Amino acid sequence: MFRTGLQTPSGSEHINMTENLRKIDEYRWEVPKSGDMRVPGIIYTDESMLKTLRNEGAIKQLENAATLPGIVKAALAMPDVHQGYGLPIGGVVAFDWEEGIISPGAVGYDICCGVRLATTHLEEKDVKTKVESLVNALYQNIPCGVGSKGSVKLSVDEEKKVLTQGSQWAVKHGFGEDSDLECTEEGGCLPNADPDVISERALKRGKKQLGTLGSGNHFIEIGVVEKIHDPEVAKVFGLFEGQVTLMLHSGSRGFGYQVCDDFLAFMTKHVKKLPIELPDRQLSCAMIQSEEGRRYLNAMACAANYAWANRQVMMHKSREVFLHTLGISPRDLGMRLLYDVAHNIAKKEEHIIEGEKRIVCVHRKGATRAFPAGHESVCKEYRDVGQPVIIPGDMGTASYVLVGTQRAMDETFGSTCHGAGRVLSRTAAKKASKGRAIYRELEDKGILVRWRGRHTMAEEMPDAYKDISQVVGVVHGAGISKKVAKLRPIAVVKG
Repeated sequence: MFRTGLQTPSGSEHINMTENLRKIDEYRWEVPKSGDMRVPGIIYTDESMLKTLRNEGAIKQLENAATLPGIVKAALAMPDVHQGYGLPIGGVVAFDWEEGIISPGAVGYDICCGVRLATTHLEEKDVKTKVESLVNALYQNIPCGVGSKGSVKLSVDEEKKVLTQGSQWAVKHGFGEDSDLECTEEGGCLPNADPDVISERALKRGKKQLGTLGSGNHFIEIGVVEKIHDPEVAKVFGLFEGQVTLMLHSGSRGFGYQVCDDFLAFMTKHVKKLPIELPDRQLSCAMIQSEEGRRYLNAMACAANYAWANRQVMMHKSREVFLHTLGISPRDLGMRLLYDVAHNIAKKEEHIIEGEKRIVCVHRKGATRAFPAGHESVCKEYRDVGQPVIIPGDMGTASYVLVGTQRAMDETFGSTCHGAGRVLSRTAAKKASKGRAIYRELEDKGILVRWRGRHTMAEEMPDAYKDISQVVGVVHGAGISKKVAKLRPIAVVKG
């Protein structure tokens, strides 16, 4: 009943994984049901990006996910899709709350990795001569890189409070304001967190990392609003052309990684006891309503709350850097959180499926929630226009602010893309960047970069990613989120 090993084409086989796709319209392709698939797959992309999926395992991973018990409607892939662990990054799948499964591999290792965007009263001209000082100060004051340790010291009891309270703990301890909570997905706290299901190793890893950026594609970015696409929504969001912004991309650090690792190891053994035909052990799972499934959901909530608290602390420290470096008052700076949204998470939600309201567990792995105007989960400040969606590019290109739509609720469980999406592995990127000074290339574009790690610049170079404007163009054209503003980076701190 249990098959191990990832069923994907190897590079040497040169199998065209796109040849059997059926075009639905300009932005959607169907992966027809075949074999053990319970539902079809649907990929949001365009003709040119579809070519990058040839000989790529992402489509097979989507097919694998479509075989899992309780899956509803379709296995979805956003335009930034690429092969990941179990479920492709850029994947969205939903399972019936009573009869479906929960899978750590379909959430990802960096639980609740996400993005927060803060706006300011400043314009680019106000910081032009201070950008280098700002990026240096951010680099010096917010720890980054593998294994970095933060200045927030936690006892075991205090760490468990972080895990149950999330961003609320951070604000209570002076890291931000109550208004930040209102503009954070779920208020920065999932209520079902249970520290008693967390391993000692995970607690140890999380104890010293609160308020740290991490490594890889995580970043802090000073940006400028380059273009307003939707003036009405931009006004509600507090965005204007020339405005200076701050964007943070990070997650649950070593704590979340360990939670995922612990439960993957457990579920790989547990799933062998279930009557499930599993095509890939990386999709090891438990039934949502089982004790094992609830334990993972409660552990995942702890990691999500840690991630929200982590970004809350970093935003507060970033605000202090701006105030000190620029020598201005909090009123003149006017830094406020526009929104914080996760893109690696599983959540209990209500959706209309085939005309019927159903409770499902939506797994978004490298995908962003994009709820529409009027939805009760959108904070009051934005409820008349819809949920802000923050889509970062790579360090050398644009980022975007979008807004959620009703079409997303109808088609994608209220989901959209989460970023540019890799086209080169880290190994391939290092090879392609040989002999190049990526940081100088960025400086020539007017972007100052500070980083840790010998290979960071090579692994994260712009060429390693899809064209963010093309990715955003697909979700905008498909109507599952709409463009509000385009941001341009002027300084970046990379992990």
